[in-house]
Amino acid sequence: MKLPGSIFDLHGLQKKVAELGDAASRPGFWDDQEKARMLTKALSEAEADIALLNRLQTMLDDARTLDELARELEDEESQIEAIEELNQLIAELDALDRRSLFFSDHDERDAIVAINPGAGGTESQDWAEMLLRMYLRYGERNGFRVAIEEYTQGEEAGLKSVTFHVSGRYAYGTMLSERGVHRLVRISPFDANARRHTSFSSVEVFPVLDDADDEIEIADGDLRIDTYRSSGAGGQHVNVTDSAVRITHLPTGIVASCQNERSQLQNKVRALAQLKAKLLDRARIERESEIAAIQGERADIAWGSQIRSYVLAPYQMIKDLRTGHESSDVNGVLDGNIAAFIEAWLRDRRAKVSTSDGAV
Repeated sequence: MKLPGSIFDLHGLQKKVAELGDAASRPGFWDDQEKARMLTKALSEAEADIALLNRLQTMLDDARTLDELARELEDEESQIEAIEELNQLIAELDALDRRSLFFSDHDERDAIVAINPGAGGTESQDWAEMLLRMYLRYGERNGFRVAIEEYTQGEEAGLKSVTFHVSGRYAYGTMLSERGVHRLVRISPFDANARRHTSFSSVEVFPVLDDADDEIEIADGDLRIDTYRSSGAGGQHVNVTDSAVRITHLPTGIVASCQNERSQLQNKVRALAQLKAKLLDRARIERESEIAAIQGERADIAWGSQIRSYVLAPYQMIKDLRTGHESSDVNGVLDGNIAAFIEAWLRDRRAKVSTSDGAV
């Protein structure tokens, strides 16, 4: 795990660029196009980070020079210019501080997100659909690409399950804040007596792994692969052929599926990537459980870990139970304005890591 604030490690970034550049110049680099694409992406991001740090240093030098000049000349116009330069620098540093919230092992990766309704039939299935829309809207507004890979419609409304891929830098670190159980309280639109109902849906989040650093090995005999006709939301090829693929890992019962690609082979590749991510996350949870057992603590894991309540009646309030962050703008939040909730969780995570590491 990287320490919070490692974005400021200019020497480390320069070393990384040199290593990635050397790898990119080797013969046969493009033989594995997917690996080459990931490497060039990492190289581009590291170079952008270096450019950002250099630009900030230049802005700091310019602000200092303007301030010194204004003091010497006692010139009001130069003082205003120096203040404007300093305010711009502060805004850039604030953005950089938010970047430093992403420091964990897989934070920079793409994410696979799965939403599953809890008990409650149509109520919970409709709630799961509302969560999906919230994340789609958030992705649109914040530069992430979201592609639905598997979607099963509800019987009357909503959905029974959905899996989608979120692409973009820090997608996993961002979406990780949403992992857990989400609780909705509202006057049911499906109840003729207009009674208040409570619904639950779980959100699972997994990092998309590269083949180069894939820690999971799966024996062919441990897999059952089923094909079926796609249904519900998805790409233009849905409902055309039996190209959808569902892979079951027999030893654990974990299932992954994809229906959004053109061919059965492409869907199989995406479903297998999902499965590996889920198995890696399972291994992480098992390790955390073992540590908690040794320490005599009980870890809040999986379905029982309610993280956020969305109350629409009798009052309107959305509250994150982990950080205490809340908002009365329920319509805005359900329309994708969840950035404040995500940042609050990221800052809380960094504070806990800093405390456990003995940081000041």
